[in-house]
Amino acid sequence: MSIKAKIVGTGSYLPEKVLTNEALEKMVDTSDEWIVSRTGMKERRIAREDEFTSDMGYEAAVRALEDANITSNEVDFILVATLTPDYAFPSTACLLQARLKADKAAAMDIQAACTGYLYALSLAKSFVESGMYKTILVVASEKLSSIVNYKDRNTCILFGDGASACVVSSHTSKKSLYLSKVSLGADGTLSDLLMLPAGGARAPASLDTIAADLHYLKMEGKEVFKHAVRRMESSSKECMDHLGLEEKDINWIVPHQANMRIIEAIAKRFNVSMEKVYVTIHKYGNTSASSVGIALDELLKEKELQVGDNLLLTAFGAGLTWGSAILTVEE
Repeated sequence: MSIKAKIVGTGSYLPEKVLTNEALEKMVDTSDEWIVSRTGMKERRIAREDEFTSDMGYEAAVRALEDANITSNEVDFILVATLTPDYAFPSTACLLQARLKADKAAAMDIQAACTGYLYALSLAKSFVESGMYKTILVVASEKLSSIVNYKDRNTCILFGDGASACVVSSHTSKKSLYLSKVSLGADGTLSDLLMLPAGGARAPASLDTIAADLHYLKMEGKEVFKHAVRRMESSSKECMDHLGLEEKDINWIVPHQANMRIIEAIAKRFNVSMEKVYVTIHKYGNTSASSVGIALDELLKEKELQVGDNLLLTAFGAGLTWGSAILTVEE
């Protein structure tokens, strides 16, 4: 019998501080009406100055382990998806491994920007179904406030901080989510549309890079939007076609929370009612890699899913990267 990789527990964490549109009005030339009409965002969470990616990831991880009813000692591998790690090295995954006392676990960071959670799920599925590991802790955590320029009204309204986590395992004693199919993609020829220009080997930190504001993220919003909907649609359809599913077979869409217009466009492309699309963007804004996982965790806590239900997860981010996954509820 083939091994099945299943999500057996989820968790999420949001910082306490709330940054409202009204507060942003006092920081840059914008308005609540403008932000809501173009993005769907009303507020977002911001981490404390002494609260970092590993701290938020730890809180989400503890909740996921509790939900899965396992201890950190049972984890074989820790995968952390982030573009805002505590350090360039050591990895945030190693910091988490130490704090969780997951002594038996290997640990690694991956970086696929906003698609990071889905890329990590794909790796976890491969590890488990190959028989290489039995239990994987996936964490997606971002402190985007550390790379956002709060003088740039085009980007500072969009992003917030937060973390999500899930346990992927071949063993479960309760209702779980089978990772039926994952489809990933990338197009590096468009890497300049969304990037952090300095801080890497190509442009190390210097007085010049700091003066030029090159340590803040840069985005060509209209171009990113144009590619996002098309790429998310294509990867979603690839998953559905592989499993022989039709639009009517999708019970919930859990999209990356980047822009309400993108979310609505995805729902329209799949002829799915917005009542079947789980949305958190109004509360948290865009939390990059962690956004899909936060929305999934909240959906599972709020809704009673039935065996056989299909959840479509889809995301798009810098790289460019994109991906989709279908989770099927099983006993």
